[in-house]
Amino acid sequence: MLRRLGLLLLFLVSAGCGGGDPAGVPEEETMGFTNPVYDNNFADPHVIAVGDGYYAFATNGPLGNVQTLKSADLISWEQVGDALPTLPAWTSPGKVWAPEVAVQAPDRYVMYYTTSDDESGRQCVGVAVASKPEGPYVDKSSKPLICQADEGGSIDASPFQDSTGQRWLYWKNDGNAIGVDTWIYASRLSPDGLTLTGEPTRLIKQTLPWEGNLVEAPYLIERAGKFHLFYSANAYDKDTYAVGHALCTTPAGPCTKSGDPILVSSNDAAGPGHNMVLHKDNTDWFIYHAWDPALVGIDPPGRTMWLSQLTWSADTPNVQPPLRNNPANP
Repeated sequence: MLRRLGLLLLFLVSAGCGGGDPAGVPEEETMGFTNPVYDNNFADPHVIAVGDGYYAFATNGPLGNVQTLKSADLISWEQVGDALPTLPAWTSPGKVWAPEVAVQAPDRYVMYYTTSDDESGRQCVGVAVASKPEGPYVDKSSKPLICQADEGGSIDASPFQDSTGQRWLYWKNDGNAIGVDTWIYASRLSPDGLTLTGEPTRLIKQTLPWEGNLVEAPYLIERAGKFHLFYSANAYDKDTYAVGHALCTTPAGPCTKSGDPILVSSNDAAGPGHNMVLHKDNTDWFIYHAWDPALVGIDPPGRTMWLSQLTWSADTPNVQPPLRNNPANP
């Protein structure tokens, strides 16, 4: 009897009963992913974590004024639609750029976005609020939140909350539109995030050869009591577009640039830029747009959404170059 039971058990194991492959060895988890993670026009991406998932927002395109996606893993993305379907009376559709969202509560989301100001003819910053991450976001204002018309306009607003709870906003004056310097500005925000408080502070401008005639797309993080400012520079439609870094002693500066860019074009992707940083499972990820190097010379190139891992050597950020075949999952 025992012999027959032993033979039966041997047969069941060899047949693969109870899971695993036919030899009884568990299947290994598939590692790695393919960039771009969203292979459609999705410029200036910004991602927020909500519950167990993620929402991504981008410059106007096929999905509407603010293109919106959702994902469970940062790799597979599903189209949601337009998070900002109605614009305020002071603007017109067609140039709704670079949206970023601050999560203030489970039922309060504040979006900062760039759009044209009909009165000044410049690009300026608006602010809208929603009760759900996907929107609809509503801007009830009668004028832009920020509009430095005499400095070329204001674009690329990015919210940040420091470890004390103080809210901040960062943006760029669009100086290259009128041939003047471009500055990254910082200002305190009111607790509701809808108004600037205090005087804006200038942090950095274009000073390094690789930056060309502009700096833009600021994004700030706090790490071990220090503040890291990431920014893009050069021309977005050129393969010289890249991401730089500056170390700041406070959210309002002063900031010292690291020098050479920390994310540049590779054989797999050109013009990486307009990044943000997402912390997931004890790992930092750069989320940014880039485009196919085969499209050099095409204006504008199709900018798609990419991921690269970010690691640290003390206060020095190290960003994995753009890789189409990435070896590790987020």
